[in-house]
Amino acid sequence: MDMSRRLLVWQQLAETCGLSTVQQGVEQVWRLLLLCLLCRLCFRLGTTSTLKHVLSVLTGMYGLFLFFELQMLWVLMLSAFCYLVLVLTRSSSTRGVFLSLVILIYLLFGELHLIDAVTWHKIRGSQMVVAMKAISLAFDLDRGALNSLPSPAEVLGYLLFVGTVVFGPWISFSSYKNAVEGKKLSWTWLQSSSLCLLKSQICLLVSTCIAPYLFPLFIPFHGNTVTEKWLDAYQNAVSFHFSNYFVGHLSEGTTMLAGAGFTEEKDNIRWDMSVVKSLSVEMPRSMVLVVTSWNIPMSRWLKTYVFKNAMKMGTFAAILVTYTASALLHGLSFHLGAVLLSLGFITYVEHVLRKRLASIFSACVLSRPCSSGCSHQHKKEYWVVLLNLLFSFLAIFHLTYLGSMFDPGVDEYEVEEGYAAIHTIQRWSELNWASHWVVFASWVFYRLIQ
Repeated sequence: MDMSRRLLVWQQLAETCGLSTVQQGVEQVWRLLLLCLLCRLCFRLGTTSTLKHVLSVLTGMYGLFLFFELQMLWVLMLSAFCYLVLVLTRSSSTRGVFLSLVILIYLLFGELHLIDAVTWHKIRGSQMVVAMKAISLAFDLDRGALNSLPSPAEVLGYLLFVGTVVFGPWISFSSYKNAVEGKKLSWTWLQSSSLCLLKSQICLLVSTCIAPYLFPLFIPFHGNTVTEKWLDAYQNAVSFHFSNYFVGHLSEGTTMLAGAGFTEEKDNIRWDMSVVKSLSVEMPRSMVLVVTSWNIPMSRWLKTYVFKNAMKMGTFAAILVTYTASALLHGLSFHLGAVLLSLGFITYVEHVLRKRLASIFSACVLSRPCSSGCSHQHKKEYWVVLLNLLFSFLAIFHLTYLGSMFDPGVDEYEVEEGYAAIHTIQRWSELNWASHWVVFASWVFYRLIQ
């Protein structure tokens, strides 16, 4: 395809896909953004804290109604159910574990018996955010981080906070309380929120109008049947990645616009809410950093409330428990469960292998970058850089394989209902289960050099 024809195709793509995507994106979120702004302005008023919490509940409920209509009742039911359990177990010292089990049973029972798959898939994100908030609140009460159970208005205001209840992310109860206090309006607050919202729209454009046509429309590369399969898989993975970045940056914008997502040092307030780090995913050092950069608040939640509690069973068992918990929170979805459990094995093998190589060669080849004062003898030699690059390409290979199933060309109803198991198996079998074989070979190599 010559350059003039390619430019014409780009122009047609911008007109047919780009403009409609931006228009639809703005139409979907503008009312939610106004609700977040309204909540922020009302938090600045000198009213009682109880009234502010009630306002948080009402704006959150209306935000849910805008996206889910009457299906929002399932999210409200879960919120009320969580508070009821917290009240009934107020004298217990294991509220976190008990509430986690109760929420898990509720989610599984709801998905299997109470509601159709399409509806459950739509509200699953909000259900997950509410569940994470409630569980973190219960564990904080167990640990003494909170002296007593907050009032109903505080708990429900936190669970249904309009800045996070639709798109996330998870925020701590203390972050919500800081938002209710109502920090002063500033240009940095508005600029930070607006920048995140702009980045979300750019990511939506890339996911919808660029990534599916990456080869050969934007990058003219052709190959044989094998390479075509992997190029197609890479396109699917990139499209899926940027759809996640869209939600991540949008959630950053809504959270900050509603008044949360800042850090305070003395009198200096920084609006620095960060949900995703796209460069750490697209140009990764390791799969370990990919996992933590994919959804930073959720990674922090899993580490604080799942991984640390499961460490008594050993590192590998704790990793499996953590990824299993993440899979269950995402719902009974075979493809998500398969991806998350595969990630558990991949990150564990990568971590122990690189740790062993770092010890053998005394080199900075760990999954995470070494600090400046580390004890390794070899830090920036060419072979150290090459070895780290090898693991980076290996991480891109794993991401391409894992993301291959998220096909933007699949029937819309199938996506809404959740990909069938056969779809996942078919996609990975087309790639000869390559990533799993590489992980197995890496584990065997690690055992040989241990």
